Amino acid sequence: MEFSSKLLQQAVDEFGRLPGVGQKTALRLVLHLLKQSDGEVARFTGAIDQLKEQIKYCKVCFNISDHDVCDICSSMKRDKTMICVVEDTRDVMAIENTNQYQGVYHVLGGLISPMDGIGPSDLKIEGLASRIASGEVKEIILALSATMEGDTTIFYLYRKLKESAVQISTIARGIAFGGELEYVDEITLGRSIATRVPYERNIG
Repeated sequence: MEFSSKLLQQAVDEFGRLPGVGQKTALRLVLHLLKQSDGEVARFTGAIDQLKEQIKYCKVCFNISDHDVCDICSSMKRDKTMICVVEDTRDVMAIENTNQYQGVYHVLGGLISPMDGIGPSDLKIEGLASRIASGEVKEIILALSATMEGDTTIFYLYRKLKESAVQISTIARGIAFGGELEYVDEITLGRSIATRVPYERNIG
């Protein structure tokens, strides 16, 4: 694609780095911003700057938060004896939208993927082990995507945690293999949480 301005091309290239944004979409977004007032553009860029500078990760569950401890972990209404283990913040949002879960979360920050050079030490697994060691937790729900990486991570976590006193369960597989939680409809995901099963049943 030929550009009439190097500045335009630079902006399009940067937008094009975003996931799922092709060059045509990036161009459309940049041209839209050019039509906006200086104040509107300043609010847009200011929100991004503020996000990058001030966003925090919960010290307990590692979810994205405005505070040192997120609203879910600090809520007196949540069941602290039940931890739902997920890949990232998008999965927390997907499960919260089902209104079927009242426990707390633990965000791993990824999945084990040797092909991508991601091992257990790159994830927030030790933080999960520390939470279990506190003695308050009674159940761990492994709610990871139905992919090879998700299954590998679940198996690793089961092997690491099976000697603890907590019950380890996985969400029911109403989700097709290869499916990611954030794209599953709320009803299916909610039922998968509600009808979770002990993990050892899957490997017996």
